[in-house]
Amino acid sequence: MSEFWLTGRVALVTGASRGIGAATAAAVAAAGAHVVLAARDRSALDGVAGRIRDAGGRATAVPTDVSDEASVERLFASAQQVGPVSVLVCAAGVLTPAPFAGTTSALWHETLGVNLTGTFLCCRAAFTAMVSGGGGRIVNIASLSGVYATEKFPGLAAYNVSKFGVIGLTEAIAVEGKEHGISAICLSPGAVDTEMLRRANPALRPGLTPDDVAELIVALLASPLAPVSGANIPLFSNA
Repeated sequence: MSEFWLTGRVALVTGASRGIGAATAAAVAAAGAHVVLAARDRSALDGVAGRIRDAGGRATAVPTDVSDEASVERLFASAQQVGPVSVLVCAAGVLTPAPFAGTTSALWHETLGVNLTGTFLCCRAAFTAMVSGGGGRIVNIASLSGVYATEKFPGLAAYNVSKFGVIGLTEAIAVEGKEHGISAICLSPGAVDTEMLRRANPALRPGLTPDDVAELIVALLASPLAPVSGANIPLFSNA
């Protein structure tokens, strides 16, 4: 597959106001795609989109709450005005540590609402668009916290469950997407140097940067994904 596969395509990236999402949006745009950026923080989102355009890329910012179905519908309606969506990267996520016994229903619903339901809503909308468009590629960001038999940390019950769910969702999308030319894979990074990680666990030393993950995503999108559709790729370190 040509390294220029992304050129001229419309790629939608959630969580694009910071961290992995922002780095991925910039990398995808640099590879030639028109990137549609989605996140709740309008100011930060506009800043990322502006930097992409200043670098010669094409970017459209659409403030979005991925946990809200109507907001996701508006996001994809805006994206379709740019062109057929053939790439989706779900990087939106929240992490609020709390002891299991102190995990409130509100915290549980917020975490699963953004991390899992938000991924579902975006993937479902993208899947529908990709069926009409003749195929597409989806990359979901999970976490080593959602991978069986990896080390877990206290205070992350809701987060862990949400990321287990993202991995399972990706497998389901791959099964049903095969006949439509839709591939879906999942990346499960360990500690990435992001604001979210620093808030959650300041003592944890990250082994990856957002740019590391973004570079891998672009490389995967430029590759034939069909043979590995449904796979979850754990990312332990850039060493």
